[in-house]
Amino acid sequence: MYKGCNRWQVITRLHLVLSATIFWISCFFIVGTGLTASAAEMPEIQQRGYLTVAVKDNLRPLGFKDTSGNLQGLEIDLAQRLATDLVGKGAAKVKFKPVANRDRLSVVLDKKVDFAIARVTATESRSRIVSFSVPYYLDGTVLVTKDASVQQLSDLAKRKIAVLNNSSTIAKVRYYVPNGELVGANSYEEAREKIESNAAVAFAADASVLSGWVQQYPQYRLLPTKLSTEPLSVVMPKGLQSDELRRNVNQAIARYLEEGWLQQRSQYWGLP
Repeated sequence: MYKGCNRWQVITRLHLVLSATIFWISCFFIVGTGLTASAAEMPEIQQRGYLTVAVKDNLRPLGFKDTSGNLQGLEIDLAQRLATDLVGKGAAKVKFKPVANRDRLSVVLDKKVDFAIARVTATESRSRIVSFSVPYYLDGTVLVTKDASVQQLSDLAKRKIAVLNNSSTIAKVRYYVPNGELVGANSYEEAREKIESNAAVAFAADASVLSGWVQQYPQYRLLPTKLSTEPLSVVMPKGLQSDELRRNVNQAIARYLEEGWLQQRSQYWGLP
């Protein structure tokens, strides 16, 4: 597939194809429940001179606070770049609103922010109430381990693999490692404790989260194979009044992908 292309060229091409698919899926799902959002329109945003963006502040390396309390990460970089391109150059062009996972869509629906960049996977069900941008990163399920004998998926045969209870990861691991023994965990911390106590040899979860884990605990490493592909997208309001905002965000992200800027920032932040 894609003969003569290097790894990043292949990823970029696949990314753009999936981006277009997600974009058109989003366009065809129309809200019919009266929940249409009405965030600020582009002229209003440009007049006030800044964007309001919901982000994560505890999820390395997407959005987190550094030792000085400043927000850092891939999604923070993306918000700042969008603010510069949509509003104009200068300081304080974006105001961040840290949110919990449960509030990532509601803050957009309730018009508390212009949009959200908070590790939200673009799904069909979610696209019925909000609009998604073209994806800025392709996340997915990977495995993390500190056992030197585990180099590939086949090395996990008949060995214990930790998974979060009731997560979609369970089906993916069963498919790709059918003879592995799954061990349930209620949290990422509990999963790490199971590996540390030898109750499991590996842990399967989202690449964007586990890459932060590896940065925090260098004795761990990610296996190279992704078990799934899940597009992370900017969450934006539906409605004709937000057409210009959505169009500008989509055009900007498509340009960042084409220029290679998003791939560079992903590599900088240690994302697989």
